[in-house]
Amino acid sequence: MSTLGKIVFEIAITSPYGQRLTESNFVSFTYAYYAQSHVRFVPSRCQHGEEVAKPVKSSPVKPRSVSNSSPGVDIDIEGSSPRSGDNKKNTCPICFKSVIAANIDYHVDNECSGPPETGIRSQSPQVGTKRSTQPSQNSPESKKMRSFLRQASQDTLDLSKSNGKFIPSPNASTNQTSTQDSKKRSIQNNVTKAMPLAARIRPNAIEHFVGQEDLMGEKGTLRAFINSNRLPSMILWGPPGSGKTTIARLIASMVSARCIELSATSHGAADVRKAAEEAKNHLTMFGQKTIVFLDEIHRFKRDQQDLLLPHVEKGTITLIGATTENPSFKLNSALLSRCRVFVLNRLSEEELYQIVARALTVWRSEEGEGAESDEISDEDKEALLQLAKVSDGDARTALNILDMALTLLPSPSSHLTPENVKAAFQRSHLLYDRNAEEHYNIISAMHKSIRGGDADAALYWLGRMLQGGEDPLYVARRLVRAASEDIGLADNTGLQLVSLHAMAAYQACERLGMPECDVNLAHAVVYLAEARKSVRVYKAYNKVKSTIASEPNLPVPLHIRNAPTKLMKCNGNTQDLHYGEGYKYNPDYDEPVDQEYLPEELQTKKFLDVD
Repeated sequence: MSTLGKIVFEIAITSPYGQRLTESNFVSFTYAYYAQSHVRFVPSRCQHGEEVAKPVKSSPVKPRSVSNSSPGVDIDIEGSSPRSGDNKKNTCPICFKSVIAANIDYHVDNECSGPPETGIRSQSPQVGTKRSTQPSQNSPESKKMRSFLRQASQDTLDLSKSNGKFIPSPNASTNQTSTQDSKKRSIQNNVTKAMPLAARIRPNAIEHFVGQEDLMGEKGTLRAFINSNRLPSMILWGPPGSGKTTIARLIASMVSARCIELSATSHGAADVRKAAEEAKNHLTMFGQKTIVFLDEIHRFKRDQQDLLLPHVEKGTITLIGATTENPSFKLNSALLSRCRVFVLNRLSEEELYQIVARALTVWRSEEGEGAESDEISDEDKEALLQLAKVSDGDARTALNILDMALTLLPSPSSHLTPENVKAAFQRSHLLYDRNAEEHYNIISAMHKSIRGGDADAALYWLGRMLQGGEDPLYVARRLVRAASEDIGLADNTGLQLVSLHAMAAYQACERLGMPECDVNLAHAVVYLAEARKSVRVYKAYNKVKSTIASEPNLPVPLHIRNAPTKLMKCNGNTQDLHYGEGYKYNPDYDEPVDQEYLPEELQTKKFLDVD
């Protein structure tokens, strides 16, 4: 279809102006469109009761006059001559003069004087339908209409007749196509340049994907599913920049399924329902399944996750969820049990180097400074290796740093240096989320390092927390706990000192805050790590908790019950409850007192082990 034909079709069918199209100017639209595409139009009724043009595919036919006897009108344009006997008039699409409908083709060929200087006429005779309001001259519809009609006029006046057929001027068509292609390339280039480097070099073929060999390699589990075209619903769990989104998009492009991409940060329950309904209809009509890629799925609330469950269970959709959080903590167990969990690892330095090296060659090819296959120079290689080392296995971080470093180069042909990378690399945060799994992992690592007596490791994990923005009071509370749990009874006098150090660190955090209290915490950590250890009390109390959980609530023996009233005490009355009866007050005896303190069922139970 020609460009002019597309414009006519768009206006006549989809635009607000086209929906107001009436029988009087319908012929004009048909003529202009037919001149380019040889497609006949017949008017039909739209949902609002107004006549609107609908296309009917046809090959060129012999000329015949416009028929007024039926609601559908076939219009033929080629080789017509003036006709008489029908006084019904229409508007010329070029000069806007009122012309007898039967003579419209002759008028355009021989009498039309071209478009007027003023805009589109707002009125025209109408037959057989109610008068509809035309768009104003300053409205977007009128501007679009005037632009189309001027182009239609130019194309029509440039045409030459050959055997009654219209032949557009080759120069006009070629120039128009060339101009449009140039505009499209310009727009595409502008859009591409505005994208971050990480988005521009995202792999669109599995051969360009780097990392996760156990999943996406030649013998990878996930690749086997892709090759078999039998994809299960899955959760991709991995750290930032490990390739979760890229894998999901590669899957969507490689399997024979329709894909809908959502993000839990910007979509909600309504979007999930809409996607599920579309997937159901698409499966019913075309027999093709739909992949729903849900990024940051852990941000969905439990009730939002429940919306996915029936559609995943029935197979209406194939869910691919991406998350940086442990799915066993963040996802409903019912949904998790119906999905395969694939764990993505942090990228190695070698894999990161491959990614940033390809990004550099692509960037230079875009800047016109070499082909994408050019080798990396030694100067560039040194800088890229340093970049891969400081990126913590995060490809997105590495590419963002590279993007910034490249903007610091004097010219695209300049070599990248370690100094450029260092200038672009400003570590504003560490991989530490106070509300996520890493929060618990690192505090656990510090506590276990203290228990194991490794002061160096304990200091390192303390630093990871404090530099990552952890609340120092949280760390101090854990140190107070460790003082009793791990040092315990190893040294009774030492326990007081240990507890004193821990509490002093806690008070320093309360009164000083960060960064002044960091040394106080470090002092307490080292003291606890190097102190003698005993977990006797800790183990004993764990046994107590286990016994309480497994045994019924046993009654307190009568002789050790509290007896504050006469009714409870033993006074020789039959109504006495005998609380405290037979109790031996230990200070009254010089020798050890033989007396049971546990319930009868637990009298043989020992909680404290002998050191």
